[in-house]
Amino acid sequence: MNDTDLVQQLVDGVLAGNRAQMSRAITMVESRKPAHRVLARELLSKLTPHSGNAIRVGISGVPGVGKSTTIEALGTHLTAQGHKVAVLAVDPSSVRTGGSVLGDKTRMMRLSVDPNAYIRPSPSEGTLGGVARTTAQAMTIVEAAGYDVVLVETVGVGQSEVTVAGMVDTFLFLTIARTGDQLQGIKKGILEIADVIGVNKADDGEQEIAAKAAARELGGALRLVRGANGAPPVVTYSGLHDKGLDVVWGEIEKHQEKLGVEGLAAKRADQQLEFTWALVRDELEQRLRHNENVKVAREEISKAVKAGEINAPEAADRILAAYDSGVLEQR
Repeated sequence: MNDTDLVQQLVDGVLAGNRAQMSRAITMVESRKPAHRVLARELLSKLTPHSGNAIRVGISGVPGVGKSTTIEALGTHLTAQGHKVAVLAVDPSSVRTGGSVLGDKTRMMRLSVDPNAYIRPSPSEGTLGGVARTTAQAMTIVEAAGYDVVLVETVGVGQSEVTVAGMVDTFLFLTIARTGDQLQGIKKGILEIADVIGVNKADDGEQEIAAKAAARELGGALRLVRGANGAPPVVTYSGLHDKGLDVVWGEIEKHQEKLGVEGLAAKRADQQLEFTWALVRDELEQRLRHNENVKVAREEISKAVKAGEINAPEAADRILAAYDSGVLEQR
């Protein structure tokens, strides 16, 4: 089978909702091989016109909040309402292989066997650029396959939440009841990008009372930080007991309505522009890595840096000079 036939086979399979072909298509866009990247671009250009009709939700949370439990419960709740739900769970990457460390299907057993759900753990490739490229393109594929809700779970470390927030419509931040200051341990940046906040583990009795108290306290603090009109809604729920999920989803739908058709279109257009530059940076990094002149110079420059003969800025200039000379030689 030639490359053109392979791409068309994948396109037809994705549009038909064939899960095996969806997985093959996502594997192709995740690949670092230059040949696969060329095919991936052709694949995505054919699928893009069929995407863009899903509600895109990014989900992050404090450690121990129960993200996977929440996603499984919310996903099951949505499929019961007739939605088709795709979960793109961005896992920490293996340093050696770049593959996913965690197995999300083992963490969401109920949702993984739901015929109207699709779960795909994706490696972050150790970089935010990897998150942006692979996850955003996987989103195009699952939307083209007919999934009308896409839930993107973040790695939950560093600035990955900001990266994911830049590719979704609504960002849902999860927390739990704590003693003392409810803002403790929550990064300020998260509070600035959160569109909806859910306080989990409002199971029953004292836990539910504590969760509601935490929600009131956090809501009051957010109104001080972001103003009465800019503060996100704070709701309580129980992912373990499937309680309050309709309220959480209701707030997500309200946020979608608040954006409106024009606001959502403008937001996605801005995201596409940011994604364009993320792809440019990612592609330049790949070209730098594969440039023959850089490969030749790398070992010598590395030794010089380690020996203290040159500093980092000078080393960077030499690497870029080697790359530029290689580009000029190809012209």
